[in-house]
Parts: sequence; C-alpha cells; structure tokens
Amino acid sequence: MNVILILCDTLRRDHCGGYHLGRPLNECWSREAPPWVVPTPNLDRLAARGTVFDNCCCGSTPCMPARRDIYTGRFEFLDRGWSPLDDDDPDLPRQVSGPPNRSVQWTLAQGYKVSYLITDHFHLWEQGAGNYHMGYTGFDFVRGIEADAWHTAPVDGFACPEPDRLSKIERHWRNVHHVRRGEDDYFCAQTIHRACDWLGANRAHRDFYLHLDIFDPHEPWDPPEDILRMFDPKGYSVPNMSICEPYSQCRERMAPEQFNAYRARYAAKVVFLDRQLGKLFDTLDRFDMWKDTLVIFTTDHGTYNGDHGRLGKLQTHEHDAVGHIPFIMAHPTLGRGERRAQLVQLVDIYPTVLSAVGRPLPSRPERAPMHGIDLLPVLADSAVRTRAVAVAGQFGCSVSITDGEWVLHQSPVPANQPLYWYGHSLARFLHYDLGPYENGRRTVTHKSWPTPTWLSDRRTDPNELVNLADANPGKLRDMQRTLKQTLLDLKAPAEQLDRLGLREV
Repeated sequence: MNVILILCDTLRRDHCGGYHLGRPLNECWSREAPPWVVPTPNLDRLAARGTVFDNCCCGSTPCMPARRDIYTGRFEFLDRGWSPLDDDDPDLPRQVSGPPNRSVQWTLAQGYKVSYLITDHFHLWEQGAGNYHMGYTGFDFVRGIEADAWHTAPVDGFACPEPDRLSKIERHWRNVHHVRRGEDDYFCAQTIHRACDWLGANRAHRDFYLHLDIFDPHEPWDPPEDILRMFDPKGYSVPNMSICEPYSQCRERMAPEQFNAYRARYAAKVVFLDRQLGKLFDTLDRFDMWKDTLVIFTTDHGTYNGDHGRLGKLQTHEHDAVGHIPFIMAHPTLGRGERRAQLVQLVDIYPTVLSAVGRPLPSRPERAPMHGIDLLPVLADSAVRTRAVAVAGQFGCSVSITDGEWVLHQSPVPANQPLYWYGHSLARFLHYDLGPYENGRRTVTHKSWPTPTWLSDRRTDPNELVNLADANPGKLRDMQRTLKQTLLDLKAPAEQLDRLGLREV
C-alpha cells in the first residue's frame, strides 16, 4: 500500500483533538495549561478514521536527531547529537527507492518504489544536517521559514518586531515580506498545497512513500491574527514580543500578558496547521486514496508551554510535555476508530513504512541493531506487544525511560564523563566541545543541565510535577536497573553507564 508520513515539528499532544477530546487544556493532564479548547476538526477526522496511540515517546531530541531516528530506525542520542546522515546509513528513502540518481523507470523496473519529500523544514538544509533529502526519488523544498537565508534585497519598512531585528529571525520577516500576500502563502499552506498537487499527479504509482515534513507549529509563531484572537483578544498588539519564545523558565520573570500571548500564538499555530491538513485529507477523499494508503501522523517532540513554569524546549529533562507525543495511524482496513496503549516510538516508523510498501528490512551489524518495531501487527491485534520500556534523551544530557506508568529521568554524574561523539561529523548546530576524530569517535566536553535525577508516577502525576526520587528510593533503584539493562540491550556505548552513574546499580 501507499504510505504518507506527516511529520510536524514541536506539536504538543494535548493540543490535538484525538487526545484532548474537546476538553480545555487545563482539564487534560497539565493543570498549568491555559483554559482553552484548541479545535482541530481535521485531526479529529484522522483520529476517527485511524488508530490513536496513547503512549508514544519521542526518542532522540530535538528536531534533526528525531529525524535521524526515523530515517535509520535507531536512536541517535546515545551516540551523538544533531548530525547529517552517514554515508553508510541504510536510510529509509533509499530502502524504499534504491540507489540515488537513477531514473524513475529504473527504480520501478528494479522493484523499488517511488518516494518523495515535500517540506518547508529549513533545518534539513541547514549546516549540521544538509543531506536528508538525497535518498528520495524526488523532493520539493518550500523556502523562506525561520532563518532561511533567501531574500537579501534592501527593503525599507518591512514588518519586523524590534526584538527580532538583530537576530537570525530577521531573515524570516524579510522572506515573509517578499512572498506572503494571503493565507495560501504561509509556508505550511504552500507545503500542503504542493502535497495535494503531487498526489494528483502521482496517485497512479503503487506503494509510493510520500514524506511531508512540516515545520509548524515550531516557532516562529506568526499565525493569522484572526486565529490568534481566538485565544488572545489582544492579537499582535502585545508589546516587546518576538515571534520566537524564549527557551527558559520564564513564567515569573515575564509580564502575564506576554506569557499568555506566547501560549496563545502556539495554540493558533496548531489551529492553522489543522486547517491546512484538512485540504490534504480532502484530496485523499477526492481521489479515493484512503482505500490503499496508510497515513501516519506524528511529531518529533513537544514543548513546554507553561509546564514547570517554562516555555520552549532543550532546558531540562524530557518531561511529559516534550517527550510524550501524538501518534495516529490511519490504515485502509485495520484499527479504524480504535486506540492502542502499547509503548511506541519514532524509530518504529522505519520498519513500519518498509513493511507497508513491501520492501525488506536491510541487514544490520550486530553492534548496530534495529531499534524500531513494525506497527502493522499492532493495528491488526490490540494484544500484540511492542516493548516493555521506551527511552528518550538529548545527546550528552539526561536519559529518560518509562514503562508507561513510572518515568525516570536519569541525570549524568557531575563531570558528565566519559562521553564520546561517534562518527566523523562535527557539532555544527547545537554546540559541543569535540576533540579530534580518532578510532571512529571524538571526545566530548559538555555540561549537562543542572537538574537532579527525577522520578514520577505518571498515573497520579501525568505532568511530572513531583519528584519522587528521594521519597521512593526502592522504585528509583528498580527504574535505574531497568535503564541499565535497556542500554545494554540497545548496544549503547558502554561508557554511558559510567556517565549516568549506573555502573554499580
């Protein structure tokens, strides 16, 4: 069957109708959330047609590490951080479509399938990534979002808030000035429009793989003002606002109207995204494509939007607001309107896509096994097991593990050593102090977040506001032992046990 993967960036689970079920956000699982209902009628359509997974955990964070999990079926965060694909990575598009730089006719004659990437996600081209598009049969890049260095012509008086004028986000405002005349010119809308066109022209292909990588609702947060006023009547009149929220514990240091405005802009971004997705789903309706197409909808990670007093990501553990993400699969015949409680992760997309389009899994060396699990059997049978625990983290920082009930965020030892970056690439986006490349790795000097090891019971504290590590030392040791064994099972670098203080647990 065909596969369409819809990968959004920085999408909170509680902003999706399949999860909030029409309730105000502060009545879902975070009492720190605003009292808004975020309407997502088109995601509701998808949830009604598909299977909603209630326990999806991200994996490697942030943006590009999560994508490398998807492209390789392996967790990146234990080996290195934000990086390009390696030359010998058996990345997903190449497994679907075969060697690059071949004709479509050759691809099909050799039993491979057509794959296509449509994206407005500038990070795929940015320094430190840059090669994630190369394995597809074809690709289309919507330019202009965030820090895309595109338009440079001198312009007087274009819209740009003062806080953004001397930052890289000035590029976004400059690009917007040149291309945006109406709602259809927003970058997310352009991406969806091109996807609809591609489906119209390519729907005769059998078992194609279409990968939509949509930057929304990642900042910059500049949704249409009519949507913004659904959540904040002040609209864009709140002073001293950037369109990118500060990644910080800022609730007590920010004016209430600013804090509210950032959260409102995020919610409006989600509503705008949902509006555009409706056009894609209408296209699938028009061409009667649901009957032979698997649609997978998810995100790379969530974000703090008031939780723990924070806005943004990257600051602390992968608490529920960041690590617990939406995941919906709409299969032509299986699991319609159902929910699944199994633990699933982004690495599972790799084997699931290959299974759906009828391509084999590549062989893997014993030292680098597949971490993902084919989810098609889970759609067919709600009793099928996936994994006992899920893990997540950002390279060089804490490592999180959950069994679905308890969650442990294990902090490194104070020295955060030993730590190695595996592979010849450099840390060109998120900064790490790397040594020379020797024996397949680089030494790393990196200060982790000054946050203690954290243990929470998600059944009674889903937003993980209470740290039970000191109050429940027995459960802490149990979860630490489980994390240690999981790292061994994943063939994680051995020094991770020492860096995380797990060698003797």
